[in-house]
Amino acid sequence: MKMDAQLSTTDLEQVAGAAQRLERMGFDALWSFENTNNPFISLAFAAMATRRVKVGTNIAVAFARTPMITATAAWDIQRASKGRFLLGLGTQVRAHNERRFSAPFDHPAARVKEVIQCIRAIWDCWQHGTRPAFKGRFYQFTLMIPAFNPGPIAHPAIPIYLAGVKPLMCRTAGEVADGFHVHPFHSVRYLREVVRPQIEAGARTRGKGVADLDLFSTVFAVTGATEAERAESERHARRSLSLYASTPNYRDVMELHGWGAEGEKLSQLARAGEWEQMANGITDPMLDAFTVSAPPDRLGRVLRERYQGLLGRVALYRSVSDSDPEARWRQVVRDVEGAGA
Repeated sequence: MKMDAQLSTTDLEQVAGAAQRLERMGFDALWSFENTNNPFISLAFAAMATRRVKVGTNIAVAFARTPMITATAAWDIQRASKGRFLLGLGTQVRAHNERRFSAPFDHPAARVKEVIQCIRAIWDCWQHGTRPAFKGRFYQFTLMIPAFNPGPIAHPAIPIYLAGVKPLMCRTAGEVADGFHVHPFHSVRYLREVVRPQIEAGARTRGKGVADLDLFSTVFAVTGATEAERAESERHARRSLSLYASTPNYRDVMELHGWGAEGEKLSQLARAGEWEQMANGITDPMLDAFTVSAPPDRLGRVLRERYQGLLGRVALYRSVSDSDPEARWRQVVRDVEGAGA
């Protein structure tokens, strides 16, 4: 297993220093995400400031950009990082695509599959000079002239990760992706009974299996060096989990555990804006199912015990604080990767 981290800042003036600090701690990869900033720009800064650590998007919204725009951004960062870039794509939900990004959202699984196929066709053209001849249902790539061709790079094999929750998206990842971003709102049972079997089914269509994909997830952790820190960590986890549990798109996870009715109640509270009451709706059994709980000196070992054989890499849902001792996180990384065993 590998231990990754989320970039702790979106301030471009601070990204380089933050990335260097996380690299010193030993993390294997740093991930940015599409929230308040463009995830590719911050990764470009991180790539130029580091030498070993991988950099990736978890996630970039697939439909908010054309395949050509995404392919170009990934090519640039892969060149700048000398082969350390991981392209993570996700579909987001209908409301954000249509009302925030002005992007289409029809047939999301089929559409994102084609996004990945088209991106790979573009890269193949740039690297090997193949004729642009991709014609799909949603996208096409049939024109490339020398003036717009960036040409080959030293490390053209860019892994593409697909994010998802529902069975169809898991299966789609198995069909076309190199890795899968497991949603942070998951349980070990959901991984075993839904995510991995569906990826396996999709991967078999191309002669592969779930073991051939790199599975990654951010993980909710209740931890802290003091009781006050642990209590704050738990409050944050309950608030975040209640938001996800209230979202109909993620209801499959709740229903697997028999908590569908509780999820609907949380949806009603969300519509009423009862945010504090929502957090109280996350019961202790839910907290146990959706989080890991351990003091900092045991956190790495607990993560490894929980996810070994299920995920290839993990990161905490919350970014590493600037005030956290570096030695603490170096030990967590060693324990997750088995070096501290």
